[in-house]
Amino acid sequence: MKTPKSIEPLVRDGLVDEVLRPLKSGKEAAVYVVLSEGEIRCAKVYKDVNQRGFHKQAQYQEGRKVRNSRQARAMEKNSRFGRQQQEQVWQNAEVDALYRLAAAGVRVPKPFNFVEGVLLMELVTDEHGNAAPRLNDLELGREQALEYHGLLIKEVVRMLCAGLVHGDLSEYNILVDASGPVIIDLPQAVDAAANNNAARMLERDVDNLADYFGRFAPELLTTEYGKEIWKLYESGDLTPQVELTGRFKSNNKAADVGSIMREIDDARDEAIRRRYEHED
Repeated sequence: MKTPKSIEPLVRDGLVDEVLRPLKSGKEAAVYVVLSEGEIRCAKVYKDVNQRGFHKQAQYQEGRKVRNSRQARAMEKNSRFGRQQQEQVWQNAEVDALYRLAAAGVRVPKPFNFVEGVLLMELVTDEHGNAAPRLNDLELGREQALEYHGLLIKEVVRMLCAGLVHGDLSEYNILVDASGPVIIDLPQAVDAAANNNAARMLERDVDNLADYFGRFAPELLTTEYGKEIWKLYESGDLTPQVELTGRFKSNNKAADVGSIMREIDDARDEAIRRRYEHED
């Protein structure tokens, strides 16, 4: 097929030998199957910010670093330059997340290069070498649903141990290759330590998994892995090897306000007593 204009720089640089066919096109990007360094890979071409309808939300932007104050001011003013900078930060977030998660052993497509708005990465395939299907396109039995859910919960844990929350995890951005689920589409991934929305996003990701797999294994609908995982993360006890139960006991015990006020009064009286002793 004819080489898309956006991929021509990769062809000139020898990173892509040939564009074989389009794979899919969404609101934020178009994906092509390409031949690169003798391997079949895919190229994700981010659409121009003015051409696509995907509107990035502020909750995902919190905690993301920008290069300098000029870039930050432009982004705040939402000028044309500012929108371009927002787009760059958005694209870089996915690239950085892929490299970070791949290094941590999370099942994501392996990234190879990122050039002028084109992400060159592994093509996830099924056992026959064809492009892997989305999870949503599969018919699952109860046992397979439980297996895949367990695998994905472990991936969510491994991601959080690497400091990231997917932020938009669902059956629509999970592929299934011969070895099981592979997580894709990460431009909205957030830094768990820097984003105040991270806990809520993690719970939403996990709830999405429970809702989907719960269609085939209803017992998953009553689990609370999200709250359990975040509590372990906050306490510093989360590891990729952690054994989860899916149960969470919240602390609903009412605060003893009277006791707290007595402690405050005692501390105040003690401070006054010491001040007078010092003056004497």
